[in-house]
Amino acid sequence: MNGKRESVVDVQGTVEDGFEPVRDAFMANFARRGERGAAVAVYRHGRKVVDLWGGTKDGDADGDTAAPWEAGTAQVIRSATKGIAALVPLLLHQRGQLDLDAPVGTYWPEFKAAGKERVLVRHLLSHRAGLPVLDTPLTPDRAIDGVSGPAALAAQAPAWEPGTDHGYHAQTYSWLLGELVLRVTGRTIGSWIADEIAGPLGLDLWIGLPEEVRSRVGRLAAVETPAPPAASGLRVRPKRSVADAYADPGSLTSRAFGAISPAPDENAPEYRAAELPASAGIATARSLARCYAALIGPVDDHSRLFAPATLTLARTEESAGLDRTLLVHTRFGLGFMLHGPASPLLAPGAFGHPGRGGALACADPESGLAFGYVTNGMQRNVTADPRAQALLRAVSAVSHVAG
Repeated sequence: MNGKRESVVDVQGTVEDGFEPVRDAFMANFARRGERGAAVAVYRHGRKVVDLWGGTKDGDADGDTAAPWEAGTAQVIRSATKGIAALVPLLLHQRGQLDLDAPVGTYWPEFKAAGKERVLVRHLLSHRAGLPVLDTPLTPDRAIDGVSGPAALAAQAPAWEPGTDHGYHAQTYSWLLGELVLRVTGRTIGSWIADEIAGPLGLDLWIGLPEEVRSRVGRLAAVETPAPPAASGLRVRPKRSVADAYADPGSLTSRAFGAISPAPDENAPEYRAAELPASAGIATARSLARCYAALIGPVDDHSRLFAPATLTLARTEESAGLDRTLLVHTRFGLGFMLHGPASPLLAPGAFGHPGRGGALACADPESGLAFGYVTNGMQRNVTADPRAQALLRAVSAVSHVAG
């Protein structure tokens, strides 16, 4: 089967001289790492140097009749959405509209209840608010109604003393960040991104998919995770303690990922139209890379989005150590994951965010590199995907010799 897939996948797009190993790694993902359909893009110093796509548009489709992935195909990027969403409070802070050290209740008075008076805005962004779970999970309909999630979190007591430890807010990040932005700006986070970031930069990137572009988005499907050595040096079977936590419905881990229950259908139009900045963003790889490129430097005739001080905030470590939710050692800046063993990025100074099962976007200011990868084949991983890691290694290996 692997040999057949390698011979029939037609990889499209371009790579600049010196970046050919990235194309080789991308093709190897189809041959050896279970890829169905995907795209990868890389910017260097504001210029696109890799733009590749291939395979089938839908992760549950195969064979000669499957619709091919096209240049403009977009995908749900799951938690890679969190990095895009984090741009909003950081840019609001840069503009003087939001104080990162203010209590959340300054902007959202109802949030002060149940011992949360001292939860700061920076705690939301660094997963230190103590609110990774809901006492009562939300149904998919209530999760997307824009009211139930924020109301539940406003009334709920934290699971630990806010600011003293960190644990990944897998789903609750949606309602915490979304409501904060709404209270500060009067706009939903998806509309703010559309108006202030995606529109000006010409990005195919949405938190809240417009109906007119539905047909461009492929379907997600679960695919088998490759065994070593195709797993790119990553641990593909979690430690027993981690596996047990995911299997235990009463664990913080299971409850964090199960804050929406039953699990929503990520291919449903209503889910994709919802503004869930923790998990339901939709983008092309090209737009993810372009967005991150714009954070660290000018792109075309657009000025950089992050001032130097804001860039420092994004990638200065706020949380580090054993994550109460993920049960592995994680590192976070303000809204972004930072390079580390659990989530390797382009370089030690890089920042970005993975999506559970595949997607990844990140940037490294020192090398001027920005990276975006999307896929429709969801493998069983949370913070590091074998396919994305193979591509990252190829980019890193050639970047010091490429123009």
